[in-house]
Amino acid sequence: MPAFVTFGRILFAVLFIYSGATKLFAIQATADFIATKVVVPDIVAPYAKQVETATAMTTPQLLAITVGGLEIIAGLMIALNFGARFFAMLMIIYVAVATVLFDDFWNQAAPDNAKVVVDALKNLSIIGALFMLMGYGRTTRPAEAAYGDV
Repeated sequence: MPAFVTFGRILFAVLFIYSGATKLFAIQATADFIATKVVVPDIVAPYAKQVETATAMTTPQLLAITVGGLEIIAGLMIALNFGARFFAMLMIIYVAVATVLFDDFWNQAAPDNAKVVVDALKNLSIIGALFMLMGYGRTTRPAEAAYGDV
C-alpha cells in the first residue's frame, strides 16, 4: 500500500510541477491572462506600486512568477513528501482562489459555460485530493487504522 501512495503522490505532483513550469516559461502570456481577471484592491495599490518600482515589473508579472514558483515548489514538496501537509494546505487555498477568480461559469450562459464548469469541477476534485494528502500525512499507517476510523 505505501508504494501505491508514494507513486500516486508523485503522479499527482506532476500536475503542479508542469503547470508551474508552463507559467514560468510564458511569463508574459500568464501575466496578460492574470491582468484580465485580477484587479489590485485600492488599499493595496500603493504598496503594489512600490514593489513594481523596486522590481521594474508589473503586478501581473510578479503574480505570474509567484504562482509559477509556488506550483513548482509545492509540487516538488508533495512528490518528495517533505512538508506535504503544509504545501497541500497552501495549494488548497491557491486552487480555491484560482477557481473563483478564473472559472466564473456563473457569468456565462448555460451551453457556453460547459468547458468552464468542467474546469471548475476538475479543480474541486484536485482540492479533494489535496485534502486526502493532508489527512494521510507523512507517516504510513496500517490499513486498519487508515480505513477503520471512518
